[in-house]
Amino acid sequence: MRRLQNLLPLLLVVSFLFTASMAIAKDYIIYSIGHDLPMGQVDQKIRKNFYVNMGANQGLESGSVLTIYRQLSQLDPYATKKRYNYKIKIGELKVIHAEEDAAIGTLHSFNNSDDAPLIDVEAPMIGDQISVKVD
Repeated sequence: MRRLQNLLPLLLVVSFLFTASMAIAKDYIIYSIGHDLPMGQVDQKIRKNFYVNMGANQGLESGSVLTIYRQLSQLDPYATKKRYNYKIKIGELKVIHAEEDAAIGTLHSFNNSDDAPLIDVEAPMIGDQISVKVD
């Protein structure tokens, strides 16, 4: 009985660490971009690969579609002096190859319509957040 009482605090600490690590959400992002080199041809199409830190362990397979989000931040310098953060959908990637914890995707669609918010870089870029597309 005394031995069980000695183990109880250790079990509580281990269970707390396990549940605390599950509560921390991981951000999945585009961490690298590879592309063809422009050769100066008039109608050359530059292909791009987008490398993401999400893979088969998170349910991805070839053909999966990922939603790309850009985090925009704006400061209200007048009334509240508060910073507002916006998570804006900018496009979609299609997975062409998936490993355990990483995948390669190509641009499936990009939202550059007239009613889309203005963004500085009108293409997916390193640091953009991704998530699995849910219909």
